[in-house]
Amino acid sequence: MGKKIIKNYFMFIVSAFLYAFGFNLFYAPYNVVIGGTTGLSLIFREWIGISPSTFVAIVSCALLLISFIYMGFDTTFRNIIGTLLYPTFLAITENIVTMMNVEFSSMLLVVIYGGITIGVATGLMMRSGFTIGGFNILYQLFNRYLNISYGKSLLFVNLSILFLGTYVFGLTNALYAVIALCISSYITDHVIIGVSNAKTFYIVTNKEDEVKELVINKLSHTVTEISAKGGYSNKNKKLLMTVIPTKEYFILKEAVLALDNSAFFLITDTYEVSGKK
Repeated sequence: MGKKIIKNYFMFIVSAFLYAFGFNLFYAPYNVVIGGTTGLSLIFREWIGISPSTFVAIVSCALLLISFIYMGFDTTFRNIIGTLLYPTFLAITENIVTMMNVEFSSMLLVVIYGGITIGVATGLMMRSGFTIGGFNILYQLFNRYLNISYGKSLLFVNLSILFLGTYVFGLTNALYAVIALCISSYITDHVIIGVSNAKTFYIVTNKEDEVKELVINKLSHTVTEISAKGGYSNKNKKLLMTVIPTKEYFILKEAVLALDNSAFFLITDTYEVSGKK
């Protein structure tokens, strides 16, 4: 077994535990229904008294069996570990609030900390390549047999659960759930792709030589020249591209405008740079 596979397994185990921990610490005690099997489990806990870990285990195992039948072993494999581990972690951390003697006076703090925890857990999980099973299997089935994209399936199911949660626990809890989802989605994106530590400048200017000298001699970075043609002017131009550390963003921006206040430039976040120009 390669180091990368071991790393992915370890990352998934940590993320599954963190997800269960965050859910039981921040969401379960306050009935914040965020979607998925865990969100739905809070509704069924309210209706019939079943614990979230038991509910998630039953639903996930049923969906795993359906996945084996309709999608085969290869597709189902990455859901097996999560189907077994995640309900176990939910059961282990079920009494975490009592054990840690934690009590929050502000629901806003609950959803902020919960969103951050769940976001980090989800991001790590997606980077590992594994899932905790559950409705992830349902989304895959919708995609294969109903030609509904994964994203649309996720949105439809989670909105349905959110509306159901609104009916059971009230509008206030639902609004807090929306805030939690927004925070967790934002954090998830940043965990997956990382934090941008560089900016890419695309510059069109009448003072190409001065800008190149600025970047190369004063900021000690390289510049790539790209042939371009103005769509409106129909004139051939040079597009200058350079990647700089984020901390030098304002330095270059202000320096370019000082050289040519009519310069056109586009600035984008850059998450990874490799090779040499």
